[in-house]
Parts: sequence; structure tokens; C-alpha cells
Amino acid sequence: MTTSSRPASLDAAALAAGYADGSLSPTEAAEDVIARVEAREAELHALYLFDPAQVRADAAASTERWRAGAPLGPFDGVPATVKENIARTGLPKPSGTAIPNPPIAARNAPTTDRLLEAGAVIVGSTTMPDWGMLSSGVSSLHGITRGALNPAHTAGGSSAGAGTAAAAGYGPFHVGTDIGGSIRLPGSWQGLTALKPSEGLIPLDVPYTGRAAGPLTRTAADAIRLMSLIARPDPRDYLTRPYREMDWSTEPLSPAGMRVALQLDAGSGLPVEPETRAAIERAASLFEAAGAAVEPLDPFVPAAVLDGLVDFWRSRSYADLELLDDAGRAAVLPFIVEWCAAGADVSAAQTVRNRGMADEMARLTRAATQPFDLVLSPVTPVAAFAAEDPMPITDPLQTMGHISFTVPYNMSGQPAVSINAGVQPDGRTIGLQIASGIGTDDRLMRVALWFESVRGAAAAVDWTRVA
Repeated sequence: MTTSSRPASLDAAALAAGYADGSLSPTEAAEDVIARVEAREAELHALYLFDPAQVRADAAASTERWRAGAPLGPFDGVPATVKENIARTGLPKPSGTAIPNPPIAARNAPTTDRLLEAGAVIVGSTTMPDWGMLSSGVSSLHGITRGALNPAHTAGGSSAGAGTAAAAGYGPFHVGTDIGGSIRLPGSWQGLTALKPSEGLIPLDVPYTGRAAGPLTRTAADAIRLMSLIARPDPRDYLTRPYREMDWSTEPLSPAGMRVALQLDAGSGLPVEPETRAAIERAASLFEAAGAAVEPLDPFVPAAVLDGLVDFWRSRSYADLELLDDAGRAAVLPFIVEWCAAGADVSAAQTVRNRGMADEMARLTRAATQPFDLVLSPVTPVAAFAAEDPMPITDPLQTMGHISFTVPYNMSGQPAVSINAGVQPDGRTIGLQIASGIGTDDRLMRVALWFESVRGAAAAVDWTRVA
């Protein structure tokens, strides 16, 4: 059996087709995913909770439903994972920290419920760094989650395990969360399609300004299929809004006739590396060749706005740190302790002003992007760094200079997807970010699917070579 024909490497559509015609069963798929996990997990550390016996039991139940002609839906039995901060009833939610006695989830998060209602087989919960405040897989609890394409490189974060599970082939469906780039950064650094959807489109049980859940998958089509399951309203998310019913079609949509902005300078943070800039410019030329009107977009978020938002996050995390006893503080990753301790002496008035930077960033982003159907940019200015580093910038007192392109869309609530647009000679991948208007996620993903079809083999990961 070749790598590409193994059930663990098949996309959700191929698995579903095999289940429907009887040539493959959810049990067989689950066994192959378990084998993949057992072969790679000792090195990658993508899973926090992994119970093979439960995976086998859930797959067996799905197999029986298909045999009885009564699947719960078209993707019944498809393997999936959820990030460890997405609640699963009765299981701990340590949020990446080694703090003793992590909270136990009293009930499922909406995303977990939607997956189970669809019959998905949840392979496990995926790892994250301490409190989700790093763009890597470095954690006081988990050690180091490594990239599946090259374990010497970062997994990205904070949806570190989700990105690695997707890239390693632990099944097709993986859900992460994102407050400043935490879905798209692993996507960019592991060659995935990774969507931060419109605010509240995927409901959360712990909503927060800028926070979203979304898919990380090997293909745009699988991201669309996963959205069809989990992008459904739930009253537990008080930040959600009544979206129109989305058409999760896997028919590619050409950008012909669309007005498309190209942003190559975020106005803050790290400079864009030459290889990244070249890959994004090549991607923009494909949009132009397809009939889109592509025009440059100047920076629209000043550095002071980003700095203020990051300083507010410091203060927020320091408030959590302050509540811990000495043993709890000692368990938190030292980088995080130093990072958030810088918020200890910020005045109440300055904290309020810093919180206002989220609103200012939202205002600026919506105003700058409103004239356009799509906005193209790098996901991040830099390619993957060493897996052992907590951030691309290893000084915890500096701002997060690698999220300048991603975080504006968290604050504005607009959807933004990372899709691979280049592979450097050293194998590191480059994500193209495509953003659009609030509530246009289905159209955005069809454009991403179109780009996937025209980007060329040199701009795509060869998943058959990923062990």
C-alpha cells in the first residue's frame, strides 16, 4: 500500500465514498490513523489526549451504522481532532500549561457536539503552548510539538498540535482556535489550508474578542467539508450573529471580475522575507491572469495599535498568573512568565487604552478592506523557525512582530484563510493569506479552492512524501 492510498492519507470525500460503497470501513480507517499516530507521535507530540480503545469503539459504531444503511451524515466515521482548549465532556483542559489540577470540562464545546452529531471519530485532543500565547509548539506540559514536514522546524501555534496532526495525516479533519493568527500560522508553516472564519460563524463555548475556531486541513476541499459540519449556530456563543445560510460547495470559484488588493507591507512588525514576498507576488499574478483587478494596498494598522493590543494581552495573562500560587507559577513556561510579567505595572487607565486598540484595529481594517472583494498578503513575514524557539522573536519583551498580517482580521471579524503558495529550496512552506468580507466565508473558500487548482506543483506540498 502506498502512502497516498493509505486510509489515513485519504481526504474526507474519498473516505466517505469508500464507506458508502463498502470498499472501506471506518474501523479500517481508524486503525490506519492509530498506526500513523503510533509511528510518529513519539517525535511530533501533536496529541494531548489519545485513547486508542475509544477511537476503535467510536469507529466500530460508525461501521455498524454504515452497514445498516443509517449513517449520521456523509462524513460519519471520518477521523478528526480538536484543540485541547475545545471542551470534551469529562476531560481536562490544561491550555498547554503544566499547572496542577487543570479544569475538567463539564460539557462539550459546540464544535465537539457538531462533530459527534455528524458521526466523526475524534482521534484525540491536540496540543497547544501555555495559554495559547505562543506561535510555536513549546509548552510546559507537552514539551515541544514539532512540524510534521520537518521535525526540526516549528509546528506553529498556538494550534500547534492541530497543524501537525493535519500535516502528519492523523485523518482529514482538524479544528484549532485563533486570536491573532493561531490557525493560519501553523497553516503557513506546515503547508496547510487553514481558515479563521467570520466572527461567531463557528460558535464557541468561551467567546472572546477576536477569538475564533476553524479548520486546518491538507486541502481546501476538506476545509470546506469540515465547515459544513461545524459552522452552525449555537446559543452558547453570545458573540455570534445571524449569518445567511452558507453554500459549502467544493466547486472552485475564479476571481475573474473581482477587485483584489495586494498588501505586501503591514506597516509594523518584522520585514517580509524576500522568498515570501516573491511567492505572494507570484500568487497575485495568477489572480490577475484570471481576470481579477489587482491593486496595491498600503499599510493600514500603525505599529502603536499592534503594540497596544499585545500589551493588553500581556495584562490579561498577568491577571491569570497573579492568581496562581508559587507552585502554579513555577509550572508555567518561563518565557510566558517573563512575557506577561511586563504587564504587571501597567496602569488601569493604560490597560483600558490598550484594550481600545482591538476596536481601533477593527475599525481600520474594515475601512481599508471594504472596497475590495479579496485582500491578498503573506500570512506571516517569515518562514518556519527552529522547533525549540517559542517565537520567531525570542525576546519576550518585544512585541509579536510576526502577526501583523493576521491579527487585523481577528479584530475585524472578517474571514481569512492561509493556503500554501510556495515551497522554499529548504522545504519550508509559504502561506498566502486571502481575506474577504464578514459572512463571505463560503465564497472565500471556493476562491481558495480555485487557487489550489492553479498554483502549480512547485507551490504545493507533496503529501505522498510525508511519512
